[in-house]
Amino acid sequence: MTRQVCVCIPARNEADHIATLLRALGQQSVAEPFVVALCINNSDDGTAEVARAAAGTARGRYALEIMECQFAPNDAHAGTARRSAMDLGARLLAGDDALLISTDADCRPPEKWLAANLEHSAPDHIIGGRIDIDEEDPAATPAMMEMRRRFDAYWHAVRAIEDHIDPLPWDPAPRHGDHTGASLALTVGLYRRAGGVPPLPVGEDGALVRAAIAAGGRLLHPPAIWTRASPRTVGRAQDGMAQALLHWTEALARGESPAVPDFRHWQERARWRREQRPHLGTLLHEAEQRLPPLPCDIPLPGLEVG
Repeated sequence: MTRQVCVCIPARNEADHIATLLRALGQQSVAEPFVVALCINNSDDGTAEVARAAAGTARGRYALEIMECQFAPNDAHAGTARRSAMDLGARLLAGDDALLISTDADCRPPEKWLAANLEHSAPDHIIGGRIDIDEEDPAATPAMMEMRRRFDAYWHAVRAIEDHIDPLPWDPAPRHGDHTGASLALTVGLYRRAGGVPPLPVGEDGALVRAAIAAGGRLLHPPAIWTRASPRTVGRAQDGMAQALLHWTEALARGESPAVPDFRHWQERARWRREQRPHLGTLLHEAEQRLPPLPCDIPLPGLEVG
């Protein structure tokens, strides 16, 4: 392991999930110990006690640092929680080259997750990990898994459009498209240049990515980096993965297909990026955020419901 590493976890009432994550971290394939920064906020379910017990079985594979805090009601959201966890991680590590890896309390990373992040790390890299539904969770129904497979096929086609029209040498095909707080890595130096996690109630992870790109970072989506997230439909973050899964299950119950943008919209957007990239440079992603959202005007291709 060539860099110091800290896995940064925000948690709020995660006693039911945190032990699974910490056990998975204890099984990582890296040889050297690493640090886990766990920020527990506004919790009353014993998350800290469960975490300490789980870490006690890790046989020294990592050092667990727990920070417990109580945010004011208006500040008790994903942005402040993730910022606190990653700020704690940055304080625990020495040097700008050390690596911060964000994840969520309901994730279960594979054994090579940490090693793969290290392999792809560099001072200017922002490393997104693919998010899979945890197939071992009882809530992962066959219908939900089939819905995910259909979305995967759709996004694979979108990536192919982007790679054909506007290929990026630092993020080559094959690649996935995820870069969320469930698996997101960058160096301490880049994190600090980006200003840390924006304390937003929604979309704090995407805002961090855009800030890091504006600070000179390059976003990568290596297929080797992925993790599993629980299929719960009641989550801690507004408009997070749990909300998306809830929409999927509700659509299935109504016998409907979720709506997605037609592929021609992605072609137009890719051409816009290609044309604007020479002029906007690192500000391209911020400029794209100000564009109107793509219309969701076709049913998810290939999905049969009913």
